[in-house]
Amino acid sequence: MISIGGIVGAGLFVGSSTSILTGGPATFIAFAITGMLILMIMRMLAEMAEALPTVRSFTEFARAGLGAGAGFVAGWLYWYVWVMTVPIEAIAGAKLLQAWIPLSELELGMMLMALMTAVNVLSARSYAEFEFWFASIKVAAIIVFITLAGAYACGWTAPRGNTFGNLTDHGGFAPHGWIAVLAVVPTAFFSMTGAEITTIAAAESSQGGRAVAKLTTSVIGRIMVFYVVSLFLIVAVNPWNTVHSGESPFTLTLKTLGVPGAQTLMSAIILTAVLSSMNSAFYVSSRVLFTLAEHGDAPQALVRLNARRVPLGSVCVAAAAGILGILAATEAPAVIFDFLVSASGALMIFVYLMIVTAQVSLRNQREHRGERAPSVRMWLYPWTSYGAILAMVGVLIAMAFTRSLQRDFHISCITLVTTAAAYVVVKRLRIVTYTGNTSR
Repeated sequence: MISIGGIVGAGLFVGSSTSILTGGPATFIAFAITGMLILMIMRMLAEMAEALPTVRSFTEFARAGLGAGAGFVAGWLYWYVWVMTVPIEAIAGAKLLQAWIPLSELELGMMLMALMTAVNVLSARSYAEFEFWFASIKVAAIIVFITLAGAYACGWTAPRGNTFGNLTDHGGFAPHGWIAVLAVVPTAFFSMTGAEITTIAAAESSQGGRAVAKLTTSVIGRIMVFYVVSLFLIVAVNPWNTVHSGESPFTLTLKTLGVPGAQTLMSAIILTAVLSSMNSAFYVSSRVLFTLAEHGDAPQALVRLNARRVPLGSVCVAAAAGILGILAATEAPAVIFDFLVSASGALMIFVYLMIVTAQVSLRNQREHRGERAPSVRMWLYPWTSYGAILAMVGVLIAMAFTRSLQRDFHISCITLVTTAAAYVVVKRLRIVTYTGNTSR
């Protein structure tokens, strides 16, 4: 359920509208391709989790396979992605709540920040309990949606028979060409990331390696059902060109089906998705920062745990970042917040690239030492691992040449270079400090 909480969010319920307008009815194929790439990454994580059961965080596999510098860069980039998600989701949730609560966006955003901070300060169990119930709501909603939309598309409840003609009747299956369909992949990639959250939560489980290995066998099924089947039914029920960017295509479909109160119903479901994502962002950013502090890449004060075994300092840092983000978005010039959000545009791909490269490096090291391979291994290695690397490089190239994504790509590259430069500075300071201590 933690995995579902990370994967299924506002990117599916709302963000998919832009993807449909870009790729047309064939959009679900782009999401299927992306799902296979995510599956390969998760399989590599499972292999590394079993081989290195003491590794506590997803990003630390980069440290294990590629060295301290990669661990520093991957950790801080990953932390940045999730700590920026906190204010983004808080603002989205505040806008949804304004339909029911007559308070300002700033006030509602701060209320949500206080709620999520309290949940994450209590314990890992409280985070997981919250995530379980919110993920359950999303799962139930999607299952009901697929059932109703499937019956309508097949003509069982539609007044004029099946509606599959919508897949080709309005400019063709790929109205803007197959290049446009492939251009959806970067957006789909960002929407479907989050399965790796389980590797971080598993560090606080007694059977972490087994949990991650089990996840990889089911994650592709979940992605296929929740994303691919849902999007397929949306474009089968509705003409793709009736979808509006920024508006939920799920709401449009429920209106087509004649579901009463469709707008209010979907707003409530999207709100649970937003709160679930915000909850996950709090948890992940605090645990990643804690792990960075453990390795000396962040202030040592963040290593301390409270009586409930929660890294209180790291949670407070996430809360502070969220509050500053909300203030920047609602009070300060919008350009500041937009720049901070754009800076995380391609960072997940950079992090995944380091993780996949680390898997290849660790496998080669084990084979060189003649060690026994773990029971969970990457399929068809090394071709699938190299294929995943090439696919992610392809996504980065697509971002670089897609006009709407170019700004995010360029700012993300600056963020990557800045983080790498920060590691060089930190490393030199450590050498100076160590040399000074030795001389004394």
